[in-house]
Amino acid sequence: MRNTLTLRTSALALAVVGTLFVGQAAASGFQLREQSVKNLGKSSAGSMVGKDAAVVSLNPAAMVNLDKNTFQTDLTMIDLNAKFTGGGSILGNPGAPLSGGNGGDPGDPTLVPNMAAVFPMHGGLEGLTLGFAVGAPFGLATDYDKNWVGRYRALESDVKTVDLTLSAALKLSDGVSIGAGVIYERATATLSKAIDFGTAICAGSGNPMNCFNPAYPFKPQTIDGGFTVKGSNNAVGYVVGMQLAPNDKLAIGFSYRSEINHELSGTLDFEGVPALLGADPRFKDGDGGARLVTPSVATVSIKYGFTDNFRVLADFQRTGWSSLKDVTIKRASGTVVGSEPFHWGNTNFMSLGAEYDISPAFTLRGGIGKDKTPTNDVTRTPRLPDNDRTLYSVGASWNVSDSLTLDAGFQRITIKSPTINLPVDIASGNTSTLVGTYAGHANLFGVSMQYRY
Repeated sequence: MRNTLTLRTSALALAVVGTLFVGQAAASGFQLREQSVKNLGKSSAGSMVGKDAAVVSLNPAAMVNLDKNTFQTDLTMIDLNAKFTGGGSILGNPGAPLSGGNGGDPGDPTLVPNMAAVFPMHGGLEGLTLGFAVGAPFGLATDYDKNWVGRYRALESDVKTVDLTLSAALKLSDGVSIGAGVIYERATATLSKAIDFGTAICAGSGNPMNCFNPAYPFKPQTIDGGFTVKGSNNAVGYVVGMQLAPNDKLAIGFSYRSEINHELSGTLDFEGVPALLGADPRFKDGDGGARLVTPSVATVSIKYGFTDNFRVLADFQRTGWSSLKDVTIKRASGTVVGSEPFHWGNTNFMSLGAEYDISPAFTLRGGIGKDKTPTNDVTRTPRLPDNDRTLYSVGASWNVSDSLTLDAGFQRITIKSPTINLPVDIASGNTSTLVGTYAGHANLFGVSMQYRY
C-alpha cells in the first residue's frame, strides 16, 4: 500500500500546486497586464506615468496626472491558441504508450475586466489625490479534453485573483509626487486531473512488471479516476510609487507591488476510486490547504516628448517569481500531506512604445515588448506551457469631448515553442511520462472608456 499512500499524497499536493500553473495568462507565468487598454496598445510602455486611471493600482503617484474626477473601465478579451504534439508511456515503457488525443485547444477566449476611479482633492487638501481600482493582476484558465494524452498531469485549471486597491497620491512639488495603496486580494482556484488507479495498483503490487502482464487483473489506463480541488483565500498587500516630471517633456515613474501571501483552504473530491481502495481513508473527500504567494513586481517607466504631438515610452519590469519556492500541503488538522518544489526564476520584461496625436481628438500608439518566462525545460508542465514571449501592439484613443475618451487596442503575443519532458516519478505519484512540444500564440482585444467630470 506504499504506492497507494504516495498517490494520495501527490494527488492533493499536485492539485493545489496546479492552481499556480494556469496557461491563459497574457504575461509570463500567470501574470496579467491588462489593467489598461491604453497600455495594451503600446505593450505597457510608459505604464507608470500615464494619464490613465489604471495607475491607481500600477503607480499611485501618477494619479496626480489627472486633474478631474475620473472614472475608467477597461475590458480585454484574451484568446490563447495552443496545440500539443507528443505523447507518453506507462512507467517509461515505449511498448505501453498513453492513449488519447492532443487535448484540443486548452484556452477559451476569456474576458478580463478592470475598473478604476480617481478623485483630486481641493481646498485645504489641494495636492492630495485619492483613488480606487478593481482588477485581476494574476490568473486565468486552461481546460483540456477529458481523454487527452496528458490527462494524468492536467485537465482543468481555473485560477482567479481579484484586487481591490485603495490608493493616495501626494504632490510634493511641481513635478514630484509619491503614492501608496493597500491591496485587498481575493484568490480562488479550481483544478482537476485524472488518476490512473490501474497503474498505481499494479506498480505498487511489489512487481511493477505486473503492469505489462496480461493475466494481472489491474492494468494501466483501465481504471481511471479523478479529483477536483477547490480553494480560496483573502489577503492584503501594498503598492508604493513615485513620479518625477521635471518638465513637460520628461516623466519617470517607479512602482513596487508587494508579494501577497495566501493560505488557500478548500476541499478535495475524488471520483472513480476502485472498490479495492474504497475503504481507504486516504482516498476520502476532505479538507486541505496550502500557501500561495503572488510575486512582487518592480517597474520603471520613462516617457519623453520629442514634440508636442510625439512621445516615446519605455518600461522595465522585474517580477519576483522565485518567491514560489514550493507549496506544502496540509490537512485541516495541520498534518503535512505533501510538498512540491518550484524551480521558477525571477523574470524581466522590457517594452518600447510611441504615441502620436494626429489631432486633438485622435491619438495613435504602438509598441513592442519582450517577456521572459519563469519556467524551464526541466520542470515545465501542461498546466503552464509557457516560454519567452514577444508582444506586438497597436492602439488608438478618441477624445469624444472634454469629458469622454474611448480607447481600443490589439496585441499579438508570439510564444517560443515550449517543450514538455516529464519523467516517471513514483514518489510524486506520476506513473507515466509526458513528452512533446506546444505551438501557440495569443491575441488580445481591448476597449475602454474614461469619463472625467
